Amino acid sequence: MADPFGFMKYPRVNNPYRSVAERIKDFEEMQGPLSDEERRRQAARCMNCGVPHCHVGFFYAGGRAVGGCPNDNLIPEWNDLVYRQEDKQAFERLTKTNPLPEFTGRVCPAPCEVSCNEALHGQGITIKDNERFIIEQGFKYDWVVDSGMPVRRNGIKVAIVGSGPAGLSAAWQLNKFGFDVTVYERDDRPGGLTMYGIPNMKLPKEIVARRIKVMEAVGIKFVVNTNVGVDVTAQELKAQYERIILTIGARAARDLQVPGRELKGIMQAVDYLTLATKQVLKDGPRANQRLAGKKVVVIGGGDTGNDCIATAVRQGAAAIQQLEITRRPPTKRAASNPWPQWPMVAKTGYGQQEAQQLFGSELTSYESTAVGFKGKNGQLTSMTTSDVQLFKPVAGTEAEQPVDLVLLAMGFTGAQQSVLSAFEITEVNDDYTTNDDQVLVAGDARRGPSLVIWGIHEGRMAADRVAQSYEVRL
Repeated sequence: MADPFGFMKYPRVNNPYRSVAERIKDFEEMQGPLSDEERRRQAARCMNCGVPHCHVGFFYAGGRAVGGCPNDNLIPEWNDLVYRQEDKQAFERLTKTNPLPEFTGRVCPAPCEVSCNEALHGQGITIKDNERFIIEQGFKYDWVVDSGMPVRRNGIKVAIVGSGPAGLSAAWQLNKFGFDVTVYERDDRPGGLTMYGIPNMKLPKEIVARRIKVMEAVGIKFVVNTNVGVDVTAQELKAQYERIILTIGARAARDLQVPGRELKGIMQAVDYLTLATKQVLKDGPRANQRLAGKKVVVIGGGDTGNDCIATAVRQGAAAIQQLEITRRPPTKRAASNPWPQWPMVAKTGYGQQEAQQLFGSELTSYESTAVGFKGKNGQLTSMTTSDVQLFKPVAGTEAEQPVDLVLLAMGFTGAQQSVLSAFEITEVNDDYTTNDDQVLVAGDARRGPSLVIWGIHEGRMAADRVAQSYEVRL
């Protein structure tokens, strides 16, 4: 245990955010690190309490939700090691279960922190920020490459289709086991969700590129601009590789089938975020005026909608509105939502905070949706909204308003079926196997839209399943 009285002696201090006025001028990372001295004090707040809510996933809501970390991370152990300035041991302990902590240390919502015992009467431990510190120490002192090198090669070739968190996690783990791993990615850069689904200010793309470079250094190969099932067939991959893991994500976006949906100016959120990131990669991280003078509406109140709002702010939008079909969340936990569950309460996301400060008005309309769009010469010009009750529009509450861009951030329904169909996958099992002994499925493609940490866990477990089938051990 780090310091038996640390949680009483030291108040919680988060990694600092740049001010809203400063950060909306660019797409640079919003958060910066604390001093090493303060970070070790934060690690000292961990009580190593022996009640493992932080590092053992606690399932609730019929098994559909989780409190605590679902990835078996040894959180109290590496907190103690950070406090003791034994950073290499902390790195080894952290990466024993999480091969991609530079991602989760930036974008994970940290269910581990809200299920921390200290969160019962305080704010919990800064687990996520501590994690980020450990992996940055790993890169600073060149521990990462060595940690991913296999002891020996076994000559068995494995293909991974999709390079998001699940695919990268599986690739890293398999490479450590000694497999020859090739990752196929349909986009022009590896990273999947981490490259094009999360904006640069939350997860800088040089961080993603740094991980890809390390993976190449330990022997993992990447093939980009390749749509499996189109550019290369399933049969070709099956002939070339002994095992194939499909980590294609849950990219089938939920759509809004209302009159006028075909108009230009209505986009899926991920398509919009992808274009915005490509512009940042091409032109640099300064804010731009791509949306100057434009009225933007974001439909959907989750993290992706929040990312769209923040991106539109940096692209100079003249006005931003958000529609959310659900009720406004309560300000305090309901009795049916006790600790250590994730608190289902109202929160203001970073993008919402920026837009509200910039425009000075209420941003989100709850129990509201769009029921139609109108345009001129094929281009969107207006939107009709309606109040909602029980997820259905209420007749007589329609109102029309001008709009130039609508972004659909309503979540995803599951994996795109084209790749699964190409491999003739009709059954996906709990142990990542399928009806085809040669093919496994992991990540969001198996479990549906979820957290980055879930993808990392699933990729690691699918890799372990492949290793077990060949009786390969580390």
